Amino acid sequence: MRYVLSGRRFARWGTAAMVAALVVGAGACSKSGAGGGGSPTGNASNSGAVAIKGDIAFNDANLAKLDAALKKALAGKDLSKLRQAMVVNVSVDYWNAGKVGFTKGLADLKVKGTYQAPANGRLDQQLSIIQTLLGQGITGLSVSAIDPTAIKSPIASADKAGIPVLAIDSPLPKEDGAALYLGTPNYQAGRKAGEAMKQALGGKGQVVVLVGSLTASNAVERIQGFEDALKGSDVKVVQKLSDNMDASKALSNAQTAIQTNANVNGLYGVYSYDGPSAGQAVQTAGRTGKIKIISDDSDPQTLKFVKSGVIQATVLQQPYQQGYTGAYLLAALKVLGKDATLKLVKPYLESDGTTLSSGVGLVTQANLADYQAKLTRMGIG
Repeated sequence: MRYVLSGRRFARWGTAAMVAALVVGAGACSKSGAGGGGSPTGNASNSGAVAIKGDIAFNDANLAKLDAALKKALAGKDLSKLRQAMVVNVSVDYWNAGKVGFTKGLADLKVKGTYQAPANGRLDQQLSIIQTLLGQGITGLSVSAIDPTAIKSPIASADKAGIPVLAIDSPLPKEDGAALYLGTPNYQAGRKAGEAMKQALGGKGQVVVLVGSLTASNAVERIQGFEDALKGSDVKVVQKLSDNMDASKALSNAQTAIQTNANVNGLYGVYSYDGPSAGQAVQTAGRTGKIKIISDDSDPQTLKFVKSGVIQATVLQQPYQQGYTGAYLLAALKVLGKDATLKLVKPYLESDGTTLSSGVGLVTQANLADYQAKLTRMGIG
């Protein structure tokens, strides 16, 4: 889904050992979340299409090591006065796993905290929530910002008050005051989606992008990665349609795109509800298998469409990790200080020096069962 360690889903076991055990079963994991966690699945209805290989390793192994390091560094420290907050960009199923992870992190730390989300993804609601929390004496804030410019003032207020801010899900500009970004490397996620689309279409076609915002940094980065992956092929993006985080508008956009351009044979759904909207539009039009869909996130309806073959693949994030590790990072930033915390985090950062990846996965019809079993072991389902 998409939005200071910054950061769109899933649960963590709560101990490094349990995470490591699962990762061993899922396959090797790199800092960027690459790895082989699934069997290939084909798209036989499209001539020239090749198998799309799934991947569910994410970045679990590295985050388990970091969690352990943070826990050790915080051992014996007084955490009794901490009160953390996690504020996401919209109230949707995608963030349920993030809430579970955050709640688990708070419990493991034995600190208090609150999770909040604007019901309709409205910027004014998110800003109001944050201002209220700052006035209530929170000691740390993780936020998936709807708008990177509008969030600057609340972050400045937090900094002035000595409240660390962690960007999750969607990165924030360094000048906004975010110490880090914890979440999906969105450009990499977009590239993974673009590569899957090329394979699904056999290297030729016209694609419409469905997205909740054309300005949110995570969306911008994903679309850029998607388009870059298509370079050199005959797959072209012919439209980018914003729905302003309204699922009904996303459905309308998908239906209009299909009806007005008979050459459209691919839809890329960037936000968590865009995939189900695309699937519903394609299914209603009777064009399942003829119009290929690559989506983001693991909305329950998205996974149903993957299982039935309406959606060919979905690119996944780990919101649970953003919640769980985010709770530990907020505690460390407040209690240990920024410099000491960044020293612990540094070995696990991406090459840009500010991104702590929660990993990128890819689920297809072939590895869907493996992924769902993984969620069950993590306590999400």
